[in-house]
Amino acid sequence: MAIGNNIQGEGEGEDAIVAMEQEEREGVDQSMSGFKNFLWHGGSVYDAWFSCASNQVAQVLLTLPYSFSQLGMLSGIILQVFYGLLGSWTAYLISVLYVEYRTRKEKENVSFKNHVIQWFEVLDGLLGPHWKAIGLAFNCTFLLFGSVIQLIACASCYYHSNIYYINDHLDKRTWTYIFGACCATTVFVPSFHNYRIWSLLGLGMTTYTAWYLTIAAFIHGQDKGVVHSGPKTMVLYFTGATNILYTFGGHAVTVEIMHAMWRPQKFKYIYLFATFYVFTLTLPSAVAMYWAFGDKLLNHSNALSLLPRNGFRDAAVVLMLIHQFITFGFACTPLYFVWEKVVGMHDTKSICLRALARLPVVIPIWFLAIIFPFFGPINSAVGALLVSFTVYIIPALAHMLTYRKASARQNAVEKPPFFLPSWTAMYMVNIFIVVWIMVVGFGFGGWASMTNFIKQVDTFGLFAKCYQCKAAPPPPPPVSPSSPLHH
Repeated sequence: MAIGNNIQGEGEGEDAIVAMEQEEREGVDQSMSGFKNFLWHGGSVYDAWFSCASNQVAQVLLTLPYSFSQLGMLSGIILQVFYGLLGSWTAYLISVLYVEYRTRKEKENVSFKNHVIQWFEVLDGLLGPHWKAIGLAFNCTFLLFGSVIQLIACASCYYHSNIYYINDHLDKRTWTYIFGACCATTVFVPSFHNYRIWSLLGLGMTTYTAWYLTIAAFIHGQDKGVVHSGPKTMVLYFTGATNILYTFGGHAVTVEIMHAMWRPQKFKYIYLFATFYVFTLTLPSAVAMYWAFGDKLLNHSNALSLLPRNGFRDAAVVLMLIHQFITFGFACTPLYFVWEKVVGMHDTKSICLRALARLPVVIPIWFLAIIFPFFGPINSAVGALLVSFTVYIIPALAHMLTYRKASARQNAVEKPPFFLPSWTAMYMVNIFIVVWIMVVGFGFGGWASMTNFIKQVDTFGLFAKCYQCKAAPPPPPPVSPSSPLHH
């Protein structure tokens, strides 16, 4: 299938995109129609927005108050806005590079039917095989540990585990086994076309939880003698900052979400609009919880643990538990695509065969979640060592190198945006991002997060059966036969 000569054009390019839309709709499943098709098969601008907003803030919503206790109120607010804008900018760069790559391939009459374009392929097509290897290594490793983090958050960590608030009769390792099996069912979801209903529900779940935290904190009021002393140490400060960097670095799946759109050139500002909505969830909830509980959050990385158990809190726990399942699917689906391409199953139309081929991807994720059940430390480590490069540094460098020549800038499919209409200004912004993230995110953030991570391994060891569990009560003293209690 030739998809057209210019994805940006109004004439032939638009006709080609419409033809692509019709052909992809017909190729997914001829038997799906009506309401089922409406729920299952989506590729609109709204679907992309729901996917970005739902995936951007998941379980990390519950750790942002903890980050505020590490950073202090002012730094917490400033860094959320700062990293949210940086993340939106690099998502924009990724979208520009995707459109550039796809347009060049379309001019060569390359068919993308039954093939999902991924970030490492964009880097390969624009910058060569070395960049492909770099993109593949960082992106896959980030998504691998992102999936691991979802399993850990489900069941392995007392202060963060949601299921442990519902039922603590099973140890966390057992819950990890159970949720690993549940999350493995995501192998049956073919692509991001099919996450329409899940994205919509996921965003509703995070919206409910965020406003529950906000309202519950204000109803509770400030604790007696509450203290707001953050930041206390450099390690805590940069650990908290790295967690926020991770929060707005969820666009490792940007290319896959774009490819699922009928008109991917319309993606450019979707991530920015999604970020604005996410601010309405993260800022009020984190500010309210830190205002109410202060330094007490330093020992409670899950904000729900400080609120009294009632129907509203239990609803938030259950909803966030379901959302972790959705986020696991978001993080794992690009890995499924990579593995399918390795084993030659990516073009297979049978959902069952593709699901069977995908199962080996879930096993190492399951295994790593059992080895390292330290949610907070691994979250920060992934943010500093992987998100820094995958989401911020590599897209900025790739954009500068792709358009380093005057001819490339002149023939660029996407020109500089209206709010930054100069190539020089774009280069200045990109250089600032590379330097800032390299020094602050990777440098200081990596030092702080690895210091904390090593401390957790030394304290609890690997394969911890019940990381940070409540201490079991001591057994009652034996009763002697002469004691009145014996009778």
